[in-house]
Amino acid sequence: MGTVHARSLDPLPMQGPELGVHADDIETPEMEQESKQEVLENKDVIVQHVHIDGLGRTKEDCLTYEIAGVFRAKNLIDVMKRAHEARQKLLRLGIFRQVEVVIDTSQGVDALPNGLDVTFEVTELRRMTGSYNTMVGNNEGSMVLGLKLPNVFGRAEKLTFQFSYGTKETSYGLSFFKPQPGHFERNFAVNFYKVTGQFPWSSLRETDRGVSTEFSFPLWKTNHTLKWEGVWRELGCLARTASFAVREESGHSLKSSLSHAMVIDTRNSTILPRRGALLKINQVLSASLWGGCLLPIGDKPTCIADRFYLGGPTSVRGFSMYSIGPQSEGDYLGGEVYWAGAVHLYTPLPFRPGKGGFGDLFRTHFFLNAGNLCNLNYGDGPRAHLSKLAECIRWSYGAGIVLRLGNIARLELNYCIPMGVQSGDRICDGVQFGAGIRFL
Repeated sequence: MGTVHARSLDPLPMQGPELGVHADDIETPEMEQESKQEVLENKDVIVQHVHIDGLGRTKEDCLTYEIAGVFRAKNLIDVMKRAHEARQKLLRLGIFRQVEVVIDTSQGVDALPNGLDVTFEVTELRRMTGSYNTMVGNNEGSMVLGLKLPNVFGRAEKLTFQFSYGTKETSYGLSFFKPQPGHFERNFAVNFYKVTGQFPWSSLRETDRGVSTEFSFPLWKTNHTLKWEGVWRELGCLARTASFAVREESGHSLKSSLSHAMVIDTRNSTILPRRGALLKINQVLSASLWGGCLLPIGDKPTCIADRFYLGGPTSVRGFSMYSIGPQSEGDYLGGEVYWAGAVHLYTPLPFRPGKGGFGDLFRTHFFLNAGNLCNLNYGDGPRAHLSKLAECIRWSYGAGIVLRLGNIARLELNYCIPMGVQSGDRICDGVQFGAGIRFL
C-alpha cells in the first residue's frame, strides 16, 4: 500500500493580521470516484502502531491524548479522517512548525494482513522565537515586539513577553499559558502587565500595573472563563482643560475583580461568519447584543476607569468615539449601565471582483444599531432602571464596505445616519472609518 501525505500547515502567530482566504472558508471537495470510496470504506483494517517521529524536548505522554482516536478507525477512509483530525489537534498545540501524516502497511513479525502503521512526522518550533508586528486596534495602530518560548516544559506550555508601542497606548506584559493534556480547551493562564493609555474623550491618562489569572473550560456546548484581576491604577489629567469631575478622579487606586464569561459560538469565522445563518446567495445575517452593569460596594462612587463607554465606529456607529452619555465640560465620564445591539447584513462585492482571491476579503455591509448608557439610582428598583435605559435611545443605520484582516481584525468604511441624538452627544454624520478587533 502506498503512503498518504497530509498537507503541512504552519501554526498561526499569536497576534497580528493574517491576509488571505481563511481556511474555514474553503469547502472540502467530495471524492469523485464513489465506487472506489465504497471499496475502501468496506475494507476492514486495524491500526497496529502509531509513531511520532521528530520529537526533541516534547514529552510523549501529552501527545497520546491527541492521537488516541486513530486506533479506533475501522476502515481506510476512517483512518485517513481520524489521522487528519489528530494532525489538526497536534498543530493546535502550537509547538510544531509542521506535521505530516504517513499511512502504510504494518511491518514486522506481528504484522497483520490488514494492519496499518500511522506515522506523524513532526518538526518542533525553536526554543525561542521573536516577532515584529504592526497591529490594528480600535481606531489606533501600534508596533508590537514579542518574544515567545513555546513548549517551555515539553507539554505545550507557552511563555510570552510582549512590548507594544502605539499611537495612544504603550504596554508590556509577561504571560504564561498551560493547557491540560488531552483537553486543550481547558487551560490556565497568568499575566503580569503594565499598560499606559490615553483617553482624550475623557481628558484622562491611565497607567495600570496588574496581574490576572484565567481558567477556561468547556461545559456541554458552552465555553466558560473565570478570571481574577488585581490592578494598581494611576489616573491623571491628559490636558489642562480637564473638567473638575475628571480631576477629582485623579490619583492612585487598587482594584480587585472577579469575572465570569460564557460563550456559545458556532460561527466558522469570528470576523465575517459565513455559516449558521448562511443563505444560498452567500449573504449572512448577523445580530449582536452587548450589555453591562457596574454595582459599587458601599457608598464610594465608581471609578471613571471602570465605567462603560459607548459610541464610535466599533459600537454605535454614527457617533464619535465614546461620545454617548454623561459628560462634564466636554469630557465624557462613562456610565454604570449600558446596552447596545445591532443587526448586520453582509454580502459579497457586486459583480464579485477578485473572486477566489483578494476580493473575498471584502464584503458590503448594511447595519442598524442602537444603544444607551447612563447612571442609575439603585434605590428606584428594577422597573425604574429599565424605564431609564429605554429613554433617549441613540440609534443609527447605514451601509459600507468591510475588509477582513485575517481572523484578527477588520476595517470598516461606512456611511452613517445617526438618529436619536441627545444634547452633548458628538455625531459623525456621513462617512466614518473604523478599525478594530471587537465590533458591535
